Amino acid sequence: MHFGIFGVGDVARDPLSGRTPTEHERIKALVEYASLAEDVGLDVFALGEHHNPPFVPSSPTTLLGHIAARTRRILLSTSTTLITTNDPVKIAEDYATLQHLADGRVDLMLGRGNTGPVYPWFGQDIRDGLALAVENYALLRRLWREDVVDWEGKFRTPLQGFTSTPRPLDGVPPFVWHASIRSPEIAEQAAYYGDGFFHNNLFWPKEHVKRLVDLYRRRFEHYGHGPADQAVVGLAAQMFVRKNSQDAVREFRPYFDNSPVYGGGPSLEDTMAQTAMLVGSPQQVIEQVLTYREQAAGHYQRQLFNVDGIGVPHRAVLEQIEALGTIVPVLRAESAEGRPAHVPDAPTHASRIAAAKAAPVPGEGGAR
Repeated sequence: MHFGIFGVGDVARDPLSGRTPTEHERIKALVEYASLAEDVGLDVFALGEHHNPPFVPSSPTTLLGHIAARTRRILLSTSTTLITTNDPVKIAEDYATLQHLADGRVDLMLGRGNTGPVYPWFGQDIRDGLALAVENYALLRRLWREDVVDWEGKFRTPLQGFTSTPRPLDGVPPFVWHASIRSPEIAEQAAYYGDGFFHNNLFWPKEHVKRLVDLYRRRFEHYGHGPADQAVVGLAAQMFVRKNSQDAVREFRPYFDNSPVYGGGPSLEDTMAQTAMLVGSPQQVIEQVLTYREQAAGHYQRQLFNVDGIGVPHRAVLEQIEALGTIVPVLRAESAEGRPAHVPDAPTHASRIAAAKAAPVPGEGGAR
């Protein structure tokens, strides 16, 4: 199982100091967080894509390419790559290039995006969001798997004899997670292709998460990719930890209450009780994460924590990452307990190369 951190790169005012970091500071901070995450032994650093203020990661491949040059082990991902407003040809090119630069340490989460004005900025209509996600991903898969593509669809100009360059590293495309918080159509899409499904469950109760993950697992099996418990699942959580829970709640509350995302809604305590909002001691965080297997997702492959944003100061974010360095080994050991041997590990470039070599050749030996 892989554990890591993710963020959306928002530029937010610290309600205690009154200070808002500059865009330059936030971009540099994201690089520092990724480097520290590797240093403390985390597996994944993921970065979202946004094209509107107050967010800075409008070019995640640029940032991740820079991080790739400063790291050696950590897997670099997105959270999310916009499959709807990006041209799938450009996604194929950009992430294959990043895959080469990072020696295979790359995967990506595809999502629709929920900011209405962004769609027309890129010549699209949010009402076409699901149709764009389906069509664009079908083309992206072909671009990575076929050397020459002839294609015609509804939302972009046709392609004739097109070859996307560079080709994926070792002939194996980056692993794809389809990310959604509420759309069964996206869970269906992930299941159809046998890809991963990532539920960003920061705002939803466990019952909702379980329904969507269960749907994905059932449909994964329906399409013949293997038993339902072999489907590849990822979850998210928001985390703020201190040595004792009272200090964690007291320190985090002003950021929660003044957040444009959380403020004005359910209380911090209600949000903690209902969702993946983890505010407390290290042991409380460990215990809460371990409930997700039984209550929401079964044996799953990726757990990401959001530890920055909503105005939390830089020093406190670094302290959260350092705390994860002690929390994650416990979670990793506990998550391995009772895990059936046939449940797959988190996908890596090396494991995907091995799987590709082991796959039957079409036309031989009863290959499907």
